Amino acid sequence: MTDNQRAITEDQRQQALLIWDYHQMHHEARPADAAIGLGSHDLGVPAFCARLYRAGLFPTLVFTGGPNPTAPERFPRGEAVHFREHALELGVPDAAILLEPQARNTGQNITFSREVLAAVGITPSTVLLVSMPYMERRAFVTARKVWPEVEVVCASEPLEFDDYVKTIGNDKHVVDQLVGDLQRVIEYPKLGFAIEQDVPEDVHGAYESLIRDGFTSRLLDS
Repeated sequence: MTDNQRAITEDQRQQALLIWDYHQMHHEARPADAAIGLGSHDLGVPAFCARLYRAGLFPTLVFTGGPNPTAPERFPRGEAVHFREHALELGVPDAAILLEPQARNTGQNITFSREVLAAVGITPSTVLLVSMPYMERRAFVTARKVWPEVEVVCASEPLEFDDYVKTIGNDKHVVDQLVGDLQRVIEYPKLGFAIEQDVPEDVHGAYESLIRDGFTSRLLDS
């Protein structure tokens, strides 16, 4: 087992759980004018989009994302393209899907998706943002900054932390991602990329502890 695949200790798991819970917005998925499936390395996102579409929660779905920055070999034709194909396999009709294949970050995901919707005459008042479970809060604070007039509802595949880790198959990778996303929630408001959020003391302590333990591969360059 390489360092990047090493198992985490029980203490590290408990610290990660605090951050995992914080990242989730705990919104109730409800009907929206459109949904946006945010690009990532995780096919759980388009699968959950398909599930919500079949439940009748929205008529139009945008998949957004270019090449994955951390694993470009996973979706060589870009995240949005592969997500669309997966959703089609799961029964979402082609006519319901719009494609945004250029975005390289979350701000672009949301801004470019807004433009794609506008191009076909859709100006939503409510948008369902579908992401990986630990990306909900970062998606929310970014959307509230770049698209403040829309009501944002966050959703993700309803998995517990341990079950999600099993789907990815790499403990360290997931914890690195949790830490990196929390850093962005903390730092991006200072750069004008997101609205500010309160970070509870225990969550911030867990964040600092995991950084000390070396879960740093997704931290921003200093």
